[in-house]
Order: sequence, then C-alpha cells, then structure tokens
Amino acid sequence: MKPNHLKLIVFVMLLGVAQHGHAELKWEQTVIELHPAPGDASAVGTFKYRNEGDQPVHVKSVETSCGCTTTSKMKDVIAPGDSGEIAATLKIASRLGTVTLNKTVTVETDDPKAPVTELTLHAIVPPTIELQPSFVYWQNTNRPKPQVITVKIAKEAKHIKVASSNPEFSTKVTSAGANQFKIEVQPHNTSHEASATLTIIPDNGIGPVYAMVRVISPASSE
Repeated sequence: MKPNHLKLIVFVMLLGVAQHGHAELKWEQTVIELHPAPGDASAVGTFKYRNEGDQPVHVKSVETSCGCTTTSKMKDVIAPGDSGEIAATLKIASRLGTVTLNKTVTVETDDPKAPVTELTLHAIVPPTIELQPSFVYWQNTNRPKPQVITVKIAKEAKHIKVASSNPEFSTKVTSAGANQFKIEVQPHNTSHEASATLTIIPDNGIGPVYAMVRVISPASSE
C-alpha cells in the first residue's frame, strides 16, 4: 500500500472518530406541574439532567422569565456521564381565586443538538383568601343599611385589619369561626354616588387583598 493511501485511510478514520464525539444534555423532564398548598409563599420544581454524550457540555446562561422565579446554581461544565439538577423556585403572592401560573427557565449550552432548552413550571395556585362577595353596592334610592362581606383565610389568622379609602364608608369586623370573619360595610348616606376600596390585611402575613364598595344611581346600575 502506498504511503499516501495509508495517510488518507488514517485521516478518514480520525475524522470519523471526531465526528462521533459529541455533547448531549438530556433532561429527565422539561415541564413540572406544581400544586402548592393554600398559604404557601413559594413552590419549587427540580429539573434533573445528564450528559449522555462523550464530550463535556458547557453552560452559557440560565435565565428566568420573571423576577418571581429564581434558580439554584447550575454546573458551568458537565462532564460526559455526569448528572445534576437545577431547582427553580416560584414566589407566590396572595390570591383571591385559583390561578394557573406558567413560568420558564431558559438554559443555553453548547450542545449542538439542543443549544437552548426551555424548562417550564406549571403551578396551580389555590386561593389564600376568599371574599364573598368582593364587591357590594347600594343604589341612592336605598337606605344606608350595612352589607356583609365574608372573609375565609387559608392560613390561621386571629384577626384582620380593614381600612376604607373613603371615610364615607364605615366598617366593622367580627369573627365568624376559625379563620373566618365578617365585615359589615355601611355608607354614611346614599344621597349621592360614592365609592371606596377596602384594604383587608390578616395578621398572619397573607395579603393584602381588596374589596370594592359603591353607592350608585339607578341609571349607573343599568
């Protein structure tokens, strides 16, 4: 065999080996559904990964879709066969009703097959406070009788503070059982239109939440 032919064969073999060498980051799952308990301040999803290639994977960046989501530190370099995980923590604000949140974590690497991976937290957040109703009104043809807003709180609370944005409306709070309260709201008079926002703050750190009250004319209610 001629020397030039031998060199060519060796070159092709080396090229084939080089072409087969690759980095490949595999994720156990890219979507996690979270079900935090009522009153939880945060929820955590853990995404596990493994480099199934024979070359190291270099992590370029990890970014979240909003300031309410943070992540643990991910390895800068993931060696062949190495594995790890990244924990994503979603902060949860007080909610009046059940809310579905979708937040993402974007991971950029030098994996040639999947340079960008989007990890998704799908959180179903139950209400921390329920108001029934959250809006009450009087027509200015009605007498200024008190109306009641019932407050149910998911986390233990001994009392709540209620502040009205308009002094034309007065409020009175009474206990209605464990973690339940009644707010009596009453306008001083109903001779003219008026409105107020009630700020409701439990003593357990949840909240605030808001209710609306109004005095309206009959034409406004149509």
